[in-house]
Amino acid sequence: MREDEKSLNPDFSRRGFIGTALAATGFAVAAGPVNAQAISTDSTGLAAGPQMIGTLPAYVARPASGSNLPTILVVQEIFGVHEHIRDVCRRLAKLGYLAIAPELYFRQGDPSTVSDIPTLLKTIVAQVPDAQVLADLDAAAAWATSHGGDAKRLGITGFCWGGRISWLYAAHNPKLKAAVAWYGRLVGDASENNPRHPIDIAGQLKAPVLGLYGGGDQGIPLDSIERMRSAAKAAKVKTEIVVYTDAPHAFHADYRPSYRALPAQAGWQRLQDWFKTYL
Repeated sequence: MREDEKSLNPDFSRRGFIGTALAATGFAVAAGPVNAQAISTDSTGLAAGPQMIGTLPAYVARPASGSNLPTILVVQEIFGVHEHIRDVCRRLAKLGYLAIAPELYFRQGDPSTVSDIPTLLKTIVAQVPDAQVLADLDAAAAWATSHGGDAKRLGITGFCWGGRISWLYAAHNPKLKAAVAWYGRLVGDASENNPRHPIDIAGQLKAPVLGLYGGGDQGIPLDSIERMRSAAKAAKVKTEIVVYTDAPHAFHADYRPSYRALPAQAGWQRLQDWFKTYL
């Protein structure tokens, strides 16, 4: 554990951390080989490291000093809270935010131990109820409020699996001020664990949502994006969906072959502008 991690949570080792991918030092195995282009953000000027929020493991990054910080919940990809998600938290902390990435699979299993995506989806991801996820995000937001975060400036961003969750959370928490959803699935069949999808709650959004999508995403058809645009017009808050022509799914994931620098950088700038406007 790095010194900055100890300073964030000095009694961490005594608690017997039960986290999953948070305990690892690198990327999720199921995500495949890590590309050399992977961005690495240092923790200079930050307090960053694992943190227990009750029984919920999380990774937290924030400026080393300051209070009443705007808070951003960072929602993982299907691979859990691995190094890319931790790095996103540090990037946000460098911008002055208190960033929290709760480990949302920790009750169902450890994604860092799974070597292939089909097994991961079946044995862990499909077992995670949306209601549990939303409650855990509420817990993370409450923890932030009592640990230097500003309750009146709460945002959320998520990627892939977390992009879908970001849409749902924008309809769930009336205290949320802004959301940025990266290529989150918008439509789907209802199930016990996933009773509703973004298209179903589009008219109930309580915070402005920015959706960032790839025109070449084989898993999210453009017609579903257009349906979401139309449905979101019923919401009383601003919703904007940007589609980057030819960009594939996971175009922001700089550690994977799907990474596309130009749309990733453009999307990151849009994220910054969105949070500056609404938080």
